[in-house]
Amino acid sequence: MAIRANGRGMGTMRHRKALRDQVMVITGASSGIGLATARMAAQAGVRVVLAARSGDTLARIAREIEGAGGHAVAVAADVGQRADVQAVADRAIAAFGGFDTWVNVAGLTIYGPLSKVSDADHERLLQTNLWGTVYGTLIAADHLRERGGSIINIGSVASDLAFPFQGMYCASKHAIKGFTDAFRMELADEGAPISVTLIKPTSIDTPLPHRARNYMDHEPMLPPPVYRPEEVARAILHAAVHPERDIVVGGGGKALTSLKEFSPGTYDLLAPAIIALQKRREAPRNPDGTLHGPGLDGETRGDQPGYVQRSSTYTRASLHPASTALRLGLGLAATAFLAGQSRRRRRPL
Repeated sequence: MAIRANGRGMGTMRHRKALRDQVMVITGASSGIGLATARMAAQAGVRVVLAARSGDTLARIAREIEGAGGHAVAVAADVGQRADVQAVADRAIAAFGGFDTWVNVAGLTIYGPLSKVSDADHERLLQTNLWGTVYGTLIAADHLRERGGSIINIGSVASDLAFPFQGMYCASKHAIKGFTDAFRMELADEGAPISVTLIKPTSIDTPLPHRARNYMDHEPMLPPPVYRPEEVARAILHAAVHPERDIVVGGGGKALTSLKEFSPGTYDLLAPAIIALQKRREAPRNPDGTLHGPGLDGETRGDQPGYVQRSSTYTRASLHPASTALRLGLGLAATAFLAGQSRRRRRPL
């Protein structure tokens, strides 16, 4: 299939199916971004395949979607196991004849100094975050080479930055970016009709901190600015129809990335502030978290203290540059017109 370059750094594939005609596989669908995406996709008419470790929670979510007139199947799976991920793909094929978009959302984090975290905890995080994404991407590509479609990987602003006290999480997101970029190039080289998008959210108000393995003496939280998970879900659904190379969710994250790029030494000096902004005042509630096993899921949002932004003007503008440019142009034209009228009124007779 021919691939032509667009002006945004991504080869543009043929037009993707409308959402109402798609089947979408979503890992990590029992909470947070994955759950927000599943609900939003189902409302748009997408037939969804939900995967996560929490089988009972997934079954309840699937019933909720079906009860609202949607179509959903649930598959209990640990994405850190290739056989489990293959079973998700097989279930999608058996239930719906295949899938058009695969979204790798499942992820975990650990709070605490790298030197204090056990090897077993580090390995478990990488098995879920990195290898779960690798398995999902490779298995999805095997199916999509014949029919075409989209693979959407959830990285993070931590794909480009590092945060002290979440070091291995950042390492996993850096690795996801490297893997995604390399695999995208390989697919382009073979002419595969598959778009690969990396979405990089800033801090998102999900249950992730509460579910984290926590080595700190404080309850963890996300450093601001913080955005709602629905903003990431909108970016995912956009990429399922309009292929993009990268999408950053949250202007705050873009600002930090730019600071790191142009002045890395200055960014490093923020370490004490970043550490402090990841600690709440209260003692840890659940230090073990859900790193090694499923917990009580079913919530899209966490309990982040402070203000949570409803949307990101930066992200929405980046997804619709033509309309944004038009609005900007009209605004500038209106400003120039009003300024001209003002000058004429002030001109002496």
